[in-house]
Amino acid sequence: MYNQGAVEGAANIESGSRVFVYEVVGLRQNQESDQTNYPIRKSGSVFIRVPYNRMNQEMRRITRLGGKIVSIQPVSALETANGQTTDSQVEQTASAESNEKENGKATPVNTSSEAKGFAKPTAKDKTSNSMTQTKAKHADVPVNIYRPNAPFIGKVISNEPLVEEGGIGIVQHIKFDLTGGDLKYIEGQSIGIIPPGLDKKGKPEKLRLYSIASTRHGDDLNDKTVSLCVRQLEYKHPESGETVYGVCSTYLTQIKPGDEVKITGPVGKEMLLPEDPDANVIMLATGTGIAPMRTYLWRMFKDEERAANPEYQFKGFAWLLFGVPKTANILYKEELEAIQAKYPENFRLTYAISREQQNPKGGRMYIQDRVAEYADQLWQLIKDEKTHTYICGLRGMEGGIDEALSAAAAKEGVKWSDYQKGMKKQGRWHVETY
Repeated sequence: MYNQGAVEGAANIESGSRVFVYEVVGLRQNQESDQTNYPIRKSGSVFIRVPYNRMNQEMRRITRLGGKIVSIQPVSALETANGQTTDSQVEQTASAESNEKENGKATPVNTSSEAKGFAKPTAKDKTSNSMTQTKAKHADVPVNIYRPNAPFIGKVISNEPLVEEGGIGIVQHIKFDLTGGDLKYIEGQSIGIIPPGLDKKGKPEKLRLYSIASTRHGDDLNDKTVSLCVRQLEYKHPESGETVYGVCSTYLTQIKPGDEVKITGPVGKEMLLPEDPDANVIMLATGTGIAPMRTYLWRMFKDEERAANPEYQFKGFAWLLFGVPKTANILYKEELEAIQAKYPENFRLTYAISREQQNPKGGRMYIQDRVAEYADQLWQLIKDEKTHTYICGLRGMEGGIDEALSAAAAKEGVKWSDYQKGMKKQGRWHVETY
């Protein structure tokens, strides 16, 4: 999936330059990528936009990450009738900034798409094998109350670290004050953040979208705040070896209480919870992909939330499978485990800790390995028409999830790919990966 949007990084190529699109398969989350923390895009077909002078370098990078190039086309071959490339078909990875989504749940967004009421692209569902959920129909969901040309100016209330000592990277829980505005949102949506300053071309920085990590009532339950879960992008440049830091993720993780922030949105209709309080909810998340899951769990189980939502009293079963590199990287650990302790019959919590646990083959334990371990149980739950499945985090987990569920379904003579298509049509399969 794209989390929300078309990718338009700082290395956009000027019209008239020679640009090619690589179709790549086989990119995956593996031991090498886990060690390097290099952003992985997805396990199915990836469409990577590459300028001519970087073609050989990009080929080598793809090979290192286990990918295989199956086609190369001039970008003009993917142009639409109005002469502009279809953003939902092409992922640009030619710059460090275009990879910022992996670490902060952010993707640079084409502002013209945002201005048209854009939430998440759905054309990809018809053109690839991506597990991207087809667009749900939610006419009453708030969208684009604030646009990039007229953002809401919010203030930072708090910026708290989420990674414990000994963990990897910087991840912050950031709460913003919405007082004085009318920004409303619901669980599963995202907001845009416009960082200050200019990009490499001397133009104002574009917005990045982040999945909201608080319920519609906010962490303070006063309908006046919104929270994000942001990881600072940091990785080694593949050519120079220089450490690269993401512009917006660094801005947000270092922001101070009282600072003003430009906020847009909300956007997104594909990751929304079902209204049925008897539904079952499977959640598969890695890293900051926990953000939307947190909103679901708080709405389902937090006492204060339940009191604030008498019309929605969750009675179903929720199961979170959460992948992180170390125990110290389990975001919101105490809160998650408190819910599990209080509601053992309604909530199950399973971790996949890649650098501390091993899968049956002796390799690192990724979330797709946990799915394989519990595939039969998950399949039985998925068959219930009241079950919704949500996937958020590294796209590299999708192939393993498909493989595990395919094996479980095959035991009953069911072809998983066909069954999954039916779930998408029913609005029961929700994916937001990057």
